[in-house]
Parts: sequence; structure tokens; C-alpha cells
Amino acid sequence: MSGFFDAPVVLHVGGGPVRLFRGGPVGAPPLLLLHGAMLDTGQGVWRRVAPALAEAYDVHVIDLPRHGGSRPWKGVLDDERLGRLLEQLLDVLGLPRVGLLGLSMGAGLATSFALRRPDRVSALLAIAPGGIEERRPAQLTTWMMLRTPGLLRACSWILARFPGVVRRSMIGSLSAGERTPDLEQILGLAAQEARAKHVHGERALDDWQVEAYGPRRMRLNLLPLLPRLSVPTLWVRGGDDPLVADAVMREAAAVVPGSRLVTIPDAGHIVTYDRPEEVIALARGFLGAALGRGST
Repeated sequence: MSGFFDAPVVLHVGGGPVRLFRGGPVGAPPLLLLHGAMLDTGQGVWRRVAPALAEAYDVHVIDLPRHGGSRPWKGVLDDERLGRLLEQLLDVLGLPRVGLLGLSMGAGLATSFALRRPDRVSALLAIAPGGIEERRPAQLTTWMMLRTPGLLRACSWILARFPGVVRRSMIGSLSAGERTPDLEQILGLAAQEARAKHVHGERALDDWQVEAYGPRRMRLNLLPLLPRLSVPTLWVRGGDDPLVADAVMREAAAVVPGSRLVTIPDAGHIVTYDRPEEVIALARGFLGAALGRGST
């Protein structure tokens, strides 16, 4: 499992460094895996999924800007800028089209890119995506907090200074709690990420999240555009996800032609931590049908 992540390379794309992990058969259908926000990294979120998919696919896992080995970055990294980065990354890698797998922020970014450039996306597997609803719970309160000067950098300091906070938060968010497979490795990567955010003067939340919020409704809301999504699409949600509601996911699946929603029981928001084997099986089946390979 660990061999996939043993030899990363750092590319300079779109104005900053991007750490890339790659593995799988040469000439196989290419995949690009995108992690979520805050303390997520490619090596953390996809630690079990990427090596398994690399048995049949040319798998690319990146650390998004201001995560893992993709530092430092300047400027605002909103959905539009990260979308341009993805296109430039595909050009650098020589990939005309790619299957996109994303979780949370990564799934929202992948969905946005598939809407913008369907010619470059062969399939989309979106796990609990952000950016697909008009309003969020406590919309105004959250918007005000996000714009409180210094608050998000203070949160970064707290997470870096008190690793026990990260540990309790992570364990509380995992359906199996302390029985989660690879728990200590997951916690170690999250604590390392918390320290890196503080060292680099970064905010606890990503620009993609902050810029998505408006005071009364979300500034980033892909839902009205989803009927135009023309690539093979699978939506996935953990049955215990506290962040992305079942109704939101059902509406997305209902308006995208030919798409479907799969709910994984006993899993929270980061399904790849809670139920990695189920995610692998779903991905193999979906990609095998969409791309004609790796369904067994």
C-alpha cells in the first residue's frame, strides 16, 4: 500500500508547486484524485484507494495548493483559479482527458471542472461534494465568522499548538472512532498538516471554502448548472455524513442525466477513511462501466 506514495515529484504549475504521486500501468486510462479541505492531503485521504485503483489505472494523486507538499502559494485560491490549475496540470502531464475522483472540496472542484471542460473529463466520481446547494445551515453566522479578521489564522495556531484538539476532532468525525483502520497514520498526517498551515501563515479553512460563502446564499452553487453535466457521474455519500445532507445529494443525482447516488452505511464525511474497501469496490465498478477497465 505504501509504495504508491514513496516517490512523489513536485511540479511547478499555475504559479506554485504541486506535489504529485503517480502509479499504475503505462497506457492505462488515467485518473486524477482530489482530496478535501482543511487538514486533508492526497496521501491521507487516498491512502488505501489510490494503490488499489493503480492495479488497473494510471492513477495521479496531488496535494492541492496549501496542502501537503504543495507549498507555498500566493493569492486567492478560489474555484476559478483552482479550475485553471487543473487544466494546466493536465497539459503538463500530457493528459487530454482524465477520470476525476474527488472528496468534499475536491469533489466540488472536480464537478465544477467537469461542467466547465467536459471534453477533458472521461468520468466523475464525487464523494460528498461541496458547492452544490444554495444555502448552508447558519449561513449568515458562518459568513460573518469567515470574515472576522484574524480568526481563521488563530484557528490554525490552535490546531498546531494543541495536537490533542486535532486528535479528538478527527476521532469524533470517524464512524469507527478509535477502531478506524490506520488511525495513527491518519492522525499523524493531520497533525503534520496542522503544523504546516501555521508555519506557512495559512488560514485553517481553504480559500475555496471561504470564497464560496455569501451572507444570504452560497456564492458557489453548481446546482442550477448540474443538468448540463454530460460526463458519466457517480455520487457517493456516507450515511452518517454531518456536513452534506442526503437531500442535497439526492437532488444532485436527480438533475444530472444518467447519474446515480450510492449511500455507504456506517460512514461519515471522509468515506475513504471509514469504508475504504467499499469506496474501492464502487470505484472499480463505476470506472469499469464508464472506461471499460478495472471492474473486477
